[in-house]
Amino acid sequence: MAGKVFFSVTMSLDGFMAPEPVPPEDAFSLEKQDDPRVRRWMSRWAELQAWAFPQRWFRENLKLGEGGEEGLDNDIARATYERTGASVMGKRMFEAGEPAWPEEAPFHTPVFVVTHTRRDPWERPGGTTFHFVNDGIGSALGKAREAARDRDVRIAGGAETIQEYLDSGVIDEFSITLAPVLFGTGIRLFDRVDPDRLSLAQTGADASSRVTHLTYTVGER
Repeated sequence: MAGKVFFSVTMSLDGFMAPEPVPPEDAFSLEKQDDPRVRRWMSRWAELQAWAFPQRWFRENLKLGEGGEEGLDNDIARATYERTGASVMGKRMFEAGEPAWPEEAPFHTPVFVVTHTRRDPWERPGGTTFHFVNDGIGSALGKAREAARDRDVRIAGGAETIQEYLDSGVIDEFSITLAPVLFGTGIRLFDRVDPDRLSLAQTGADASSRVTHLTYTVGER
């Protein structure tokens, strides 16, 4: 199993990977779309991810229609998808995504959800199957590595799950897409990560007209 363990997120210029949280069931509930908190959360999230929406690969993967932009941003989005053989995510990310993802979920690989909830695997059209792991992040990663074979494992999120894997020392590299937006408050990517345990080396910096993509390898101090 030669694949790497990585994560890839979009972050605001002031260091937030998501707006101030609202309950997952509220964020994507059609009955609560008029709630000002929900409207603001959705608006800020869309602002953060605005670079991805016009990309040809993104539109094709979510079946939003033909056409779209090509270039650096599109190439990076596609390459992230193509290197991923399996994904790991936390319970909160799954609960937020479950009502929002289309029937053909956008992963197209096995996804291992770290949770205390016992549930049978949930198979979706297009190659995505969600597996629910009840015995911790190490077990979830082991299952994901086995499923990915020689491809990479992506830690999809959310922030707490990424932080746990960073602190456990198993992340090989990560990329941050730095968007020109300011949140002021929200969920910080590196909260609760022990800075004395990690050594970072920048291996890439690529800028488009919309965002800057930064890549780092991770080692121990």
